[in-house]
Amino acid sequence: MDCDTGIDDALALLYLCSQPHVDLMAVTSTPGNVDADQVAANNLALLQLCGRGDVPVAIGARAPLEIPLVTTPETHGPQGIGYAHLPRARRTPEAGDAVDLWIEQARARPGELTALITAPLTNFALALRAEPRLPELLAGVVIMGGAYYYQGNTTPTAEWNTHVDPHAAAEVFAAFAGRPEDRLPVVCALETTERIEMHPEHLAALAEAAGCAEPELVLPEQAEGTRSGASNQLVRTVSDMLRFYFEFHRHYDQGYVAHVHDYFAASVAAGTARYSTRSAAVHVETAAPRLLGTTVADYRGLWGEPASAQIVSDNRPAEAFDELVRSLGALARRVG
Repeated sequence: MDCDTGIDDALALLYLCSQPHVDLMAVTSTPGNVDADQVAANNLALLQLCGRGDVPVAIGARAPLEIPLVTTPETHGPQGIGYAHLPRARRTPEAGDAVDLWIEQARARPGELTALITAPLTNFALALRAEPRLPELLAGVVIMGGAYYYQGNTTPTAEWNTHVDPHAAAEVFAAFAGRPEDRLPVVCALETTERIEMHPEHLAALAEAAGCAEPELVLPEQAEGTRSGASNQLVRTVSDMLRFYFEFHRHYDQGYVAHVHDYFAASVAAGTARYSTRSAAVHVETAAPRLLGTTVADYRGLWGEPASAQIVSDNRPAEAFDELVRSLGALARRVG
């Protein structure tokens, strides 16, 4: 998993840790929602919370390929995890570079690994530069990013991850163009990830599934910044993260909800989500200032270019939240 943790990245990482069939080989840290060092600190602390101190965490790039880094504390909080406070991890990041780790793992286990990227595509682009055979070495690639004929969440036309590093995104899609359909990255874009809309009742259900002593009530009428008193630490962490995210969405007139984009991408990578895709050639705008990071999909072949992605066209939100509550609730019971 490559992430820029981030509230929804954190939820995605916790979900992967809750899946017994998922062998999490490494977590690499890309700057985006916060800087790379804070991303790595978040990843180490979350893995420690889940009892997964065996999973390597590495830092790769510290800035986008060609443009300055822009972070988003207003969306995810100064540390990237909302109101949550996690104990400092006992470990530190790996000494080696994340890109080298990607390549070593892929070469050591050809055809076995799925890459999940819920961050700007900086590290993946650098890995593809260093090892152009990655599309053949990896079993699959799942990307959260882009918006196709759909309103952006950063500019009127651009999604956050792609807007942070559009040049990296353009390189990644170019590297996959013309490959067999089953080798193309599966792209979870805003038109389907914004359907994965979390509500306070989902947190209440999670606390119940975790066996918490009291109901977990995160309500719009409560004071902003109210902290969870849940008897389970994992539930407290998730609740404190999500309250910040609910408040952010309300500030932008979207209601007291949270679009947990990266959890959906994680469920696709883990094979637990049902979804449909459409193949398309993807263009990422890297020149026009107002359209920077805009993604366009040619589903009809009008450009005469080969497909470079499988874009998710349909998903099942109710199933997604049933799965999240069940799986995270079981993890919370295990780790306390």
